[in-house]
Amino acid sequence: MWSNFFVQQDEDGRIGVAGAIQGGGLGGMKGGRGQRRTNRMSDSLEGKIKLAFFVSIIGVTLTVLGMGTEFWVELAQPKNFNGNQTCQMAHYGLWKGCIRTLWVADIDPERTSCGPTELPGESNCTYFKFFTSGENAVIFKKTTNKSLNLAAAVLALISLTMMVMGAICIIMSLSKGVPFFLKPASFCFILSGVLVLLSILIFHQSVLALLSSDHSIPVYHELSWSVMCAGSAGAILIFGGLLFVILSLPFSPWQKCLQHKNSAT
Repeated sequence: MWSNFFVQQDEDGRIGVAGAIQGGGLGGMKGGRGQRRTNRMSDSLEGKIKLAFFVSIIGVTLTVLGMGTEFWVELAQPKNFNGNQTCQMAHYGLWKGCIRTLWVADIDPERTSCGPTELPGESNCTYFKFFTSGENAVIFKKTTNKSLNLAAAVLALISLTMMVMGAICIIMSLSKGVPFFLKPASFCFILSGVLVLLSILIFHQSVLALLSSDHSIPVYHELSWSVMCAGSAGAILIFGGLLFVILSLPFSPWQKCLQHKNSAT
């Protein structure tokens, strides 16, 4: 009888302890889950991060489009310079240059220079040898400055690297649900935009150096649409980086609104 009583008491005690542990464990788990939820970013903040990331992706796309094309600058001879039915013009970018031969009859009579590049004609495109043998390119008896061209290309490549690093930071921030990676992402995107703009400025200086290397052939020059893409991309990347800076602030206006709403409920 007494043995059954002690066994029952022991079992009741175990059950009570187990129930208390189980209840405490569930309470701790609930508390832990609640704490984790408070540490994670809200849905509103996550949506704003995705929107800012979309803006930055537009800048990255325009940068790749501008860097991969050879329409940074157009050089055109006078359309009647050769004294025959054809004229020549050239266009090049960071990596490759092309020389086009156009028919004078296809050119607008009011236009004094050869072009534009959209007209039908023969093209001869070659990659620059700055990165292989280190030779300068010669376009209409004018010689490029390989130091400036190399500097513009290297800055463009570094900017692409910073864009990739910034995108990785944003993906990690969204996957982990924490805004910790927003600050390094903002630094990467802002720096990449500044580097793109610096690459354009150095490229323009290389064009001026090319034109001043020889004056025997008159050449008209103008920056083309690839530079417009790259310039727009640099501005968009800086803007996207500034958005990430604002989103990473601990007391942003929308976060204050969310805290006030949560406290009111």
